[in-house]
Amino acid sequence: MSDSPAPITARSIFSQGSYARFWFARICSTVAFQMTAVAVGWQLYALTHSTFALGMAGLAQFLPMLLLTLVTGQTADRFNRKNINTICQTTEATAMIVLALSSHLGWLHPAGIYTAVAAIGACRAFEGPSTQALLPGLIPENMLPTAIAWSASANQTASIVGPALGGLLYALGATVPYAACAALFATASMLSFSLVSSRRTPPRTPVTLDSLFSGIRYIAERKNILGAISLDLFAVLLGGATALLPAYARDILHTGPWGLGLLRLAPAIGALSTSIFLAHNPIRRQAGRRMFLAVIVFGLATVSFAFSRSIWLSMAILSVLGAADVVSVVVRSSLVQLETPDAMRGRVSAVNSLFIGTSNQLGEFESGLTASWFGIVPATVIGGIGSIAVALIWMGLFPGLRRLETLSANTAPAVEPETAKTTP
Repeated sequence: MSDSPAPITARSIFSQGSYARFWFARICSTVAFQMTAVAVGWQLYALTHSTFALGMAGLAQFLPMLLLTLVTGQTADRFNRKNINTICQTTEATAMIVLALSSHLGWLHPAGIYTAVAAIGACRAFEGPSTQALLPGLIPENMLPTAIAWSASANQTASIVGPALGGLLYALGATVPYAACAALFATASMLSFSLVSSRRTPPRTPVTLDSLFSGIRYIAERKNILGAISLDLFAVLLGGATALLPAYARDILHTGPWGLGLLRLAPAIGALSTSIFLAHNPIRRQAGRRMFLAVIVFGLATVSFAFSRSIWLSMAILSVLGAADVVSVVVRSSLVQLETPDAMRGRVSAVNSLFIGTSNQLGEFESGLTASWFGIVPATVIGGIGSIAVALIWMGLFPGLRRLETLSANTAPAVEPETAKTTP
């Protein structure tokens, strides 16, 4: 009688030294990014009193990601991924130092904020696919879905600490959170540099048009992956109201920077609790249906948030929104990683990062633009209804994704047999 495999526990996951350092680096980087979002959002709205200006910040971050997508995927597949992260996080630390000094000296103008945000967007365009593609090389394959859930918990833990810390530190002046962000990005850079991956950097081959577009083609040929990442794209693009939180905090809920920090951390509270639950209780059945249900709940929470006039009720609703969002993140991330061979992970992750960036940063621009047209509350309601509509339409367009049962290297390809030859 054969022995059953040992259960995958938090101890077994974090006994992998490089994964543990990767996890802490992600916390530092995400805390810094979330603190930056709070500081930039409040400072920009204080300078301009314009929801359109808030949307422009999202656009400034998105455009570099759009323009660099094909390059970043090739870079992640051709160069050492830990070095890419190290360089990006060092550059982000430098941008934070510039913002801190400019704020301290009273030189900061909205144009300067947009420039710094664009620089961070360019760094994250490279950092995103290299981070996603780096993870499978740090952990045994059978641990990957659980490791992704723990990685999501790191992201959500940071998303709890970051906004609250950013709001509190901003009360001491804009210079303080920017300086703290610089220190955190620098710490993440050192941790990233210490990682040891099982992946060897492949030999350099000529860059061709075929290789540049191979990530896009790979996703287009696999309906489950295409459906999962496009669902996230359109649902969050329409339903994301993150860009409007400074306006909600200041003009509707009548709070200060601390209130904005609470609103930004609320989705992460729900997401963290859900990601920890999923790390201990992985999704073993009806993964596709659960993902679609989560997107519908996300849309309903967005509509509910629009009508709240209590900061505590708003936080509770945003917590539900965050919990629903992380279910979609874990399903999508596991599906993409398990159905993509290592040699293609950088290019596929770059396209995936573009979809995520489009939904987040371009979604902020869309929210700011529609709010300037229709008002803050109507724009949020329209977005939430749009997310629900997208989920219902996608259930019909991608029946294979709706019927997806499990998230494992052994069973995921069975849903789409044509992908079996490329599954790692």
